[in-house]
Amino acid sequence: MKKKNMRDLDANEIQTRLTEMEAQMFRLRFQMSMGQTEGLKKVRTMRKDRARMLTALRERELEKAAK
Repeated sequence: MKKKNMRDLDANEIQTRLTEMEAQMFRLRFQMSMGQTEGLKKVRTMRKDRARMLTALRERELEKAAK
């Protein structure tokens, strides 16, 4: 997901997507440890998307604190 699209979402929707993504990442890591999948690229992409979401949430939090 692009940073621009991330900023258009509200905080609740970002939190929901974060929860879903963390569950999916857990399943992927489990599958990788069992040797069932080779989704390393997908895990990396998901990790970066997660970081973007957390950054967007933190920016909003700092904006509120500044006001």
